[in-house]
Amino acid sequence: MLSVRSLSKSFAGPRSKTVLSDVSLEVGRGEYIAVMGESGSGKSTLLNLIAGLERPDSGSVSLDGVDLTALDDDALTMARRRNVGFVFQAFHVLPYLTVAQNVALPLMLAAVPDAQMNERVGHMLEAVGLAGFGASRPRELSGGETQRVAIARALVHRPRLVLADEPTGNLDAESAAQVLELLRRCVKDEGAAGLLVTHSRQAAATADKFLVLSASGLRPAA
Repeated sequence: MLSVRSLSKSFAGPRSKTVLSDVSLEVGRGEYIAVMGESGSGKSTLLNLIAGLERPDSGSVSLDGVDLTALDDDALTMARRRNVGFVFQAFHVLPYLTVAQNVALPLMLAAVPDAQMNERVGHMLEAVGLAGFGASRPRELSGGETQRVAIARALVHRPRLVLADEPTGNLDAESAAQVLELLRRCVKDEGAAGLLVTHSRQAAATADKFLVLSASGLRPAA
């Protein structure tokens, strides 16, 4: 499903730095992989390159056989909108929208008809344990509930690839455990390729396998 080949990325400037060097990774359909690493190891940069939010200096990212790094900006934006779901540490839900409206955003962008959109939003809210919360505002939710909204939004358009960037960093231990289990289950149920980046070994242990990212590249965890 996801094939990352020899990705490298440097940032220029007074303190020019090579963040990633020759990183390769494969994630299959229904597979949930965790990448661990210390702060500054390049975990978030790796996700941004895979999602097409940044361009690599060299290497390629392919999703279902399509080389995303070869697409122009417009085609890449459309491919990301259709095929990628992103779960962030900071939730990024819109406070002036209801829970249902937040979850529906990817479907609105894809011009999905209202009836189909409402059905899929309802299904996802039920899947993440928020049935009956559709009319609520984010300020009425706990941190764990808000992250569930973010997961529902990331999966509602049935993406082929789900990327999660430290999704439990702002949660207490109990909420974090619930969110990690939910994220894993949703990836499996939807048949997506899932990639979690984290500094937490406990979070990484919920994945099918986990790798460690360092200056020398990706390696299996000890």
